[in-house]
Order: sequence, then C-alpha cells, then structure tokens
Amino acid sequence: MTSADTVTTLQRIANLLRIDSIEATQASNSGHPTSCSSMAEIVSVLFFDVMHYDPKDPRNPAADRFVLSKGHCAPILYAAWAQAGAFPVADLKNLRKIDSDLEGHPTPRLNFIDVATGSLGQGLGFASGMAYAGKYFDKSDYRVYCVLGDGECSEGSVWESFAFASFYKLDNLCAIIDINRLGQSDPTPLQHDLETYRKRVDAFGWHPIIVNGQDVSQLLAAFKEASETKDKPTCILAKTFKGSGLKGIENELDWHGKPLGDKADELVANLRKLVNEESLVRPAIKKIVAKVPEIKKDKEIKLSTPPNYDGKKEIATRLAHGTALEKLGKACEYVIALDGDTKNSTYSIKFHDAFPKRFVECYIAEQNMVQVAIGIATRQRYTAFVHTFAAFLLRAADQIRMGAISFTRVKYVGSHAGVSIGEDGPSQMALEDFAFFRTVPHIVCFYPSDAVSAERAVELAANYDGAVYIRTSRPNFPILYKNDEVFQIGKAKIIVESSNDVCTIVGGGVTLHEAVKASEKLKAQGKAIRVIDAFTVKPIDRETILKSANATHNRIIVVEDHYLEGGLGEAVMAALADQADIKIIHLAVQEVARSGKSAELLSKYGIDAEHIVNAVEKLL
Repeated sequence: MTSADTVTTLQRIANLLRIDSIEATQASNSGHPTSCSSMAEIVSVLFFDVMHYDPKDPRNPAADRFVLSKGHCAPILYAAWAQAGAFPVADLKNLRKIDSDLEGHPTPRLNFIDVATGSLGQGLGFASGMAYAGKYFDKSDYRVYCVLGDGECSEGSVWESFAFASFYKLDNLCAIIDINRLGQSDPTPLQHDLETYRKRVDAFGWHPIIVNGQDVSQLLAAFKEASETKDKPTCILAKTFKGSGLKGIENELDWHGKPLGDKADELVANLRKLVNEESLVRPAIKKIVAKVPEIKKDKEIKLSTPPNYDGKKEIATRLAHGTALEKLGKACEYVIALDGDTKNSTYSIKFHDAFPKRFVECYIAEQNMVQVAIGIATRQRYTAFVHTFAAFLLRAADQIRMGAISFTRVKYVGSHAGVSIGEDGPSQMALEDFAFFRTVPHIVCFYPSDAVSAERAVELAANYDGAVYIRTSRPNFPILYKNDEVFQIGKAKIIVESSNDVCTIVGGGVTLHEAVKASEKLKAQGKAIRVIDAFTVKPIDRETILKSANATHNRIIVVEDHYLEGGLGEAVMAALADQADIKIIHLAVQEVARSGKSAELLSKYGIDAEHIVNAVEKLL
C-alpha cells in the first residue's frame, strides 16, 4: 500500500470509527460521541498503523500497550478493537447494557483493557507504570501509548506523571493530548493555545510535537518521530475539534455526553459516503515484534527465611515489614517496591538497599505512585508493594478506588498510623485509614501487632489474589508470637484467655498491647478477661469473636487507635449486628488529636490500659 493509499485508508477507518461510536451511543441512548469523534484519526492511526498487538491475544506481555485516560470515549476504543477483529462489530450496540462488558467507561472485565479509566487524570500515571516496567523490568521494546483529554490536564496528578516519566527517561512512552477545546460545561482553560501546552510539556522534560489531530499524515509523522526520540518521553499535542466531522455539531459547546438523537441518521449517512465500506481494505495489524522474559513464579511466594525473634527486644511492625519485604525479594525476583520518599521511615529502605533495581522511588507524589504501581502490576507479571505514611496514602484514595475497579493486585503499606506515633501531631496520624480501606471491594486489611505477625502479613499479602492494605505502626512492640505461629487471612488470635473470663477485649496494633497490660492489672484484682488480636480488620473473624463473646457473658470491648467511625469497632459491630444480647463498648479516638508523647496521647484519648480497665469495670 502506497503512502497516499495508507493515509486515505486510515482516514476512511477514522470515519468508520465515528459511525460505530454514534450508532453505539444511539443504541444505548447515552455516551459521548462528540468526544469520540475528535480523536477518531488518532485512534485509527494508532490501531491500524502504529501499534504492534494481537487482537486475539490482547494481553500478550510483549504487545504495545494503549491506555485511554479520557475513559468517557470508550465507544471509539471498543470500535477500534472490534474493527481489528477482537469481537464482532455488531456487539458494539450492546454498549452500556447490564449484560454487556462494554461499559460506559472501560474496565478490565474486557480482556483488551488493562486498567479502568474515567476518573480523569489517572491514565498517564498508569501508562507510566507500564512504560517503567517495560524499560527497567522487562527490558523490552514494547511501547506504551496514552490518550488524554485536554480538560483532564487541569488535574495535578497528570503533572505528577509528567514529572515521573521524564525523570526516569521513559522514551518508550508516548502521550497524546486530544486538544478539542471544549470541556463538559465550558471551554477548557487553554482552549486551542497549543504554544502554552508546548511550553508546559517541554518544561516537564518531554519532547513535544504539535500536530493537526485530524490530519492522518501529520499523525503518522509524529508517531514516527516519537519512536525515534531517545531519553525522554514524547507528548503529541493534537489540535482537534469536538464533534469533528459532524456538521452542525463540530466545535459546538452543548454536546458533551449526549447521543446525537434525530441528527444521527443524516450524519451517519454522510460519513458512510466517505467510508465506502464495501471497498475498504483494512490494513493488517502489525505483528508483535518485542520480546519479554518469561515469568516463572512459584505457586506460592514464601519468606526466604522464617521470622527469627528471641523475644528480648521490642520491634516496630514497620521494621518487621521491611525485613519481610527483603525476604520476599530474595525469594522472588518479581516482587518490586515503591515509596514516596519515606523509605527510611516505612523501612522499605531494606528492600531498596538489597534490590535497588527493583525499587521505584516516586518522591512526594502519592497519587502518581499508586497509579504507577497499578500500571506495573498489569498483566500479572510483578507483585508491587506501595509505601508511605498511612495518612498520605489517603491522598490517593481515588487512585486506589480506580485500582479496585481495575481488579489490581497492588499491596498498599501505610505506616505511622494512629495517635501512637506521638509528637509529630495530627497531620501525620492516620486515624481514618481503615474507614476508607474497608470500603474497597475485595481488599484485605491487615493490622499486625508484633514482628512475627507483621512478617507473616507481608507474606500473606504477596500471595493474596487481590489488593491488600497493611497498617504498620511506629512504636516498638513486645513479641507476642512464636516464630512458627501460623497466620491466616480472616482468622483472629486469642492472646489471653481462661475459663473464668468476664469480658472479651478486641484490639490491634498498639491497643492490643494495652489490652494485655489491662488484663494483667485486672488479674491482680481477681478478674480475668479474654484478649483477641483481630489481625485482619477485613475480613473480620466473626466466628472467633462471637464464640469469645458468648464465653465471656456476652461482653465485648473494642479498643482501637483510629477514629470512632469506620474502623475495627464498626467492623466488629457489623459482624455481630444480628446478636441482640451482646453488650459492646467501643473505645476510640473521638476528636482531632494533638502532639505529645505516645503514652500521653493513648491516655488522653481513652485507649490505654487504664481506660480499658475502667471500661471493664463499667461493664461489670
């Protein structure tokens, strides 16, 4: 096919993709056909000339990757895959139906989607993670493409990703900004000021290329230039028009997120004349040429050596977690770690020092860090552990939420939780972390209380087929368990018990140790209590807690270094909601905390041993 023929064919395919997008959104009576139309040439050139992939094996690890950051343009993405042969074109009319995986915004329920998008500003971070894995882990030649909308470039997370990608010289990454001028309710801030876009992209260390985004020849040249650019990522700044090719709608403001209604038939008829589909010969999809190393994982990742504590020294769970992560790294070369410039506090530094090439420093950009981790973890090649203070993980709450919709297997580790961190004060104290993480679908929330359980939590996390949150603590704790203690997800541990227990205490982390102290004080008064280590806050061990409650006169006290709402207490109460006869007292932090010594703060906010003793006496 000559160059002129190629350009003509790709333009015809672009118009065919416009038709598919219009007809799909007409069938669903919802969607974003005008936003699809502005990027039609971009998609046509990428899918039918530039990218190397296999429509019948879309998650081939050696294939080029495509991320649609502007996820509301899902119809044209689906159309491209259908026209490439991934599934029947007729299925496009099932868009947004409850029994169809062609959802309003892309999710990995479809085997050609790696990450869920649609919460704007996240796709470039996901793509950066994929590109980082390609360049530094897989050491492969596959490329990563990401199409962003101009409106989402107001999101700060986009520029976190721009900074990350240039710092790590991700020359295998190409971003395309579809600058169609119009947002949802107003024009975008820069509209068609491409020179300002160019200056911004250039300032962030990328190679900018300005093109007419509706000109196939310019796009072909730009993608070729991008592939030849070394040591920096490329950003193609594509000037387009919303509703491009749709007479009477192109470049008009009030058409975002609307099917074309009674205008659709005439517009489709005009486009069909341009396509002349009967004579259209689709170019062959470019075959995959990159090579990737084969991943050979054991069925189970185990610590290289078991916990080894003599009980003479108190150990912080954050430190024990770092020890375990280093052991996992020795046992499995596909475990990687990320941190946001807190590695000497979270103790991910132990992994960094042992395996510097498998450690990704993301600096103080938590949203991008989570996005990068989710991108690295796609196609199930690498097990990614993300680290920062638990309070700062919440800065990336939406990214974690989108990770859940992406069915990610990323492991989140939040240290310095609760008032027990002491003098640093309330801005550093995660007191709402479980309230958020417990709502994330299918996630497991670990709360280890000593070094042995912390190491085993990390090991269990690595093997869990889904996302995980591990809450680690700053203070040093006594060793509670023998080194060969067996732990399971959703199984609590009874730490203190007797046949004469008058009440059950449920705790985790620092409050578990306070509960043990309380049991010793009460024992001196002739009163026995049972103490339970929850270990996982989600799933909570209903069976053990209920049996213990029934054995201790249906009395429970839950004590936690967390706000009253959403944490361990509410997890226990939800588990026992059908038990009308059980009396529960809930001790938790109930106001904005302040700086002070750890012990002072535990006392001030009513979650230390003395307050547990008082609560038991009140129950009795």
